[in-house]
Amino acid sequence: MKVTKAVIPAAGLGTRVLPATKSMPKEMLTIVDKPAIQYIVEEAVKSGITDILIITNRGKGIIEDHFDRSPELEQRLSDTGKTDMYNQVVDISRLANFYFIRQKETKGLGHAVNCARSFVGNEPFAVLYGDDVIIGDDPACGQLIRAYEKFGKSVVGIKSVPEDAISKYSSLKVDPIENNIFNCTDMVEKPRTKEEVLSYYSILGRCVLTPDIFDILDNTEPGAGGEIQLTDAMRTLARGGGMIGVDFTGKRYDMGDKLGILQATVEIALKNPTLGEPFKEYLKTIVSTL
Repeated sequence: MKVTKAVIPAAGLGTRVLPATKSMPKEMLTIVDKPAIQYIVEEAVKSGITDILIITNRGKGIIEDHFDRSPELEQRLSDTGKTDMYNQVVDISRLANFYFIRQKETKGLGHAVNCARSFVGNEPFAVLYGDDVIIGDDPACGQLIRAYEKFGKSVVGIKSVPEDAISKYSSLKVDPIENNIFNCTDMVEKPRTKEEVLSYYSILGRCVLTPDIFDILDNTEPGAGGEIQLTDAMRTLARGGGMIGVDFTGKRYDMGDKLGILQATVEIALKNPTLGEPFKEYLKTIVSTL
């Protein structure tokens, strides 16, 4: 079955980037001229996704507003002849069919994904984490979808992380299949000891899941941090018949981290066709003073 639905969990509190996120959802923090979540949506659309559910919570209505029409703004742009800006604003609402639901309790990523059951139905679906912007010529989500279509199993996007950072992520048991594709048969969320580390491959920001994940989530007990962890449910899938891991191409930026936000802003600005050259010259003058 073709993957046309995606879920973007965006209900986190963004505590790592306070005070900016006291009144502004981290998903709406700007990278050059677009909020972070728009980059994620655009990646999904380029991957063939047509229907997107964004999971929010109280205080994040601004996300819904961003992907809606804005008649007053559109009228002003049209009346003043700003055609390019008008088209950019209108096109945001036309990227996909958007749906929204609130996660009424912050019980973890697994609980958030489980809120998508009625939206997903009996179809495979992509999950694009709201913290992670991934920029590349080949959309990361699309790479995972192709692996799902080839192997018929749930797929996780994976990257190798430094040894001293593995305790902040998941750790996967993987065996090579071909090129950048692995079989994944076990995983542990936030390993606390070296003995718990299965490898330094971790799930970073993307997965494609089969709908049987929902029944598993219903029976998943709270794990790390006292929350229902999606990784714990995916471990059941992995142990039950294996998952596929794709070491995706593209640069990942952690939008829940202040340094990650700065890196994304600088590196994406340098690639901007309008701003890239003048920004590069500006950086050169700054670097020369360090």
